[in-house]
Amino acid sequence: MARSLEKTLELWYYNTDMKAKLTTIGSKVLVDFPTLTFLGVPAKVDTGADSSSIWASNIKEKDGILSFCLFGPTSPFFTGETIEVAKFSLISVKNSFGATEYRYKVNLPIKLAGRTINANFTLADRSKNSQPILIGRRTLKGKFLVDVGRKDFAQQ
Repeated sequence: MARSLEKTLELWYYNTDMKAKLTTIGSKVLVDFPTLTFLGVPAKVDTGADSSSIWASNIKEKDGILSFCLFGPTSPFFTGETIEVAKFSLISVKNSFGATEYRYKVNLPIKLAGRTINANFTLADRSKNSQPILIGRRTLKGKFLVDVGRKDFAQQ
């Protein structure tokens, strides 16, 4: 069925308006945590990843409270400060090798490219990854447009 010119223009204007509200970022960004003491933490933007992930250590659940430290002792961002949250979930995710694993998911406010948003992160050992944070599609959707040509952290 052919789409009318009016409908095509309506969709184009809608998409143009949506893009105007999107903030353009590169494939590598710096992330701030306004409620915590972490500023300028490097992150990889991965549109192929469904969810976002952050390096966490000392993860423990007790009496309905989840406690963890962001990053690990070998990270320059590690402070050893314990974060406690009562709102969390345990979800199954497929890792980059296709294996299913269970991870805790928490909501953290972040500042990315000048925008403060609430983002869901799974807690993972990212000590062997190039960046301590991975930003996935669910965090990006409706807020950011990724320009893969922009890779330098300083361009944000």
